[in-house]
Amino acid sequence: MATDTRSSRDGPDVATDPVITVRGLRNHFGDQIVHQDLDLDVRRGEILGVVGGSGTGKSVLMRSIIGLQMPSAGEVHVFGESMIDGGAAEATSVRKRWGVLFQGGALFSTLTVAENVEVPLREFYPDLDLALMNEIASYKVVMTGLPADAAPKYPAELSGGMRKRAGLARALALDPELLFLDEPTAGLDPIGAAAFDDLTKSLQKTLGLTVFLITHDLDSLYAICDRVAVLADHKVIAVGTIPELLALDHPWIQQYFRGPRGRAAVATQQQNTAGTQDRAAN
Repeated sequence: MATDTRSSRDGPDVATDPVITVRGLRNHFGDQIVHQDLDLDVRRGEILGVVGGSGTGKSVLMRSIIGLQMPSAGEVHVFGESMIDGGAAEATSVRKRWGVLFQGGALFSTLTVAENVEVPLREFYPDLDLALMNEIASYKVVMTGLPADAAPKYPAELSGGMRKRAGLARALALDPELLFLDEPTAGLDPIGAAAFDDLTKSLQKTLGLTVFLITHDLDSLYAICDRVAVLADHKVIAVGTIPELLALDHPWIQQYFRGPRGRAAVATQQQNTAGTQDRAAN
């Protein structure tokens, strides 16, 4: 089992009961082992960052949790229900309680933004009144910071950052308790990435979300994550706050967090904290 420090960064208390429990997970593709004896808990109400080098299986882990990848061994429970051995009715019930933002947004190019947001509603609530469905879609679009006039546009008419927000609006369509974000700030400029981080944190606090965040963005890890899970050596080798991870002597952790980008992220976070304190004092 990976090191788990059982604490969170300063801020609202984070409940310790797990929303996601993974035990003994094994994934392989042919002779290539991606995961072996992987264990992980995601606590209710936290933002958990998931990091790891290329090929460590961050997205494969997420796909195993949400049922898009069938592991060769192990157990996955979400909201107490098995995602591997459970029945179809139980799996459907659980899927209604989460939302997923895939890399790049993964929007349907032939549907408008509003129609994309309505896809989960049509899947799970096909008899929902059309006017209500349109109203929900419009609300979710605005909730994610997009202008109202983005709803009738097609993905090709949006910028990269707007497509990410449209994908987030779709992920929030069913008012989920659990949100999966796969590299949400990848490809965004620093200002756009920071704005998306702020949006994620605001939605998490307002809606009481639990967030499973795959990212390589150190600024995101420092700014909004309660804990960080590190994938290496085919498993989760450690889970904790960044200071707690820095106390470990694993070479990848030290290189990742203490390298030039890590030092820059620390400096940015310190500047942001000082700015917040100055504004509060004035």
